[in-house]
Amino acid sequence: MAAKSEQTRQRVAEVALRMFREIGFEKTTMRGIAAEAGVSVGNAYYYFASKDDLVHELYVRVQAEHAASAAEALGEASGLADRLRATLHAGLDVMAPYHRFGADFVATAIRPTSPVSPFSAKSAPAREAALEIFRLAVDGARPAVPKKLRNDLPELLWLCYMGITLFWVYDTSAEQQRTRKLVDGAAPLIARGLSLARIPGVSKVLDDVLSLSRSVRD
Repeated sequence: MAAKSEQTRQRVAEVALRMFREIGFEKTTMRGIAAEAGVSVGNAYYYFASKDDLVHELYVRVQAEHAASAAEALGEASGLADRLRATLHAGLDVMAPYHRFGADFVATAIRPTSPVSPFSAKSAPAREAALEIFRLAVDGARPAVPKKLRNDLPELLWLCYMGITLFWVYDTSAEQQRTRKLVDGAAPLIARGLSLARIPGVSKVLDDVLSLSRSVRD
């Protein structure tokens, strides 16, 4: 029974995510999902209380795909700039099927009280998975990232990634090439800036940045 229940849940989720890709978040309804999945509307609501829950399912699945794609790409990258570039491009590759309706998701998620905000409590599993992707990129970099930056850097990089994602959503260039150029240019700039952490005067500035970041989080 448990296996059958999980199969039904997976079928409902897969149908919903396909509909998100094909007709967009706004036009996708729980009734339509249930019909496509071959279950009752009540059964669909049993597994996912609302479309918001399905967005969280999307977040988790996208992060899992991103992690797998990034891990493969990182196998050939050693420097931080190359590892960051590979990680960011892997994320864009995974999100590509949803670009057409990306603005729908942003309109829903951008409200401070939205349960599908990437900063909400319900988004914590997907957010932690995303942070782990950037930890992998940072921890495997050679030469190593300065020790005092390693704990904070994954979250700062994830926040940068959120900004890049917003740029990508509104990028109308062919296959979002402007976003790809942004990634290619930003990755070495970030790596170069972090390398300055070893210079005493600049190191103090970075300490202040990290201190401000921690105080805002707290």
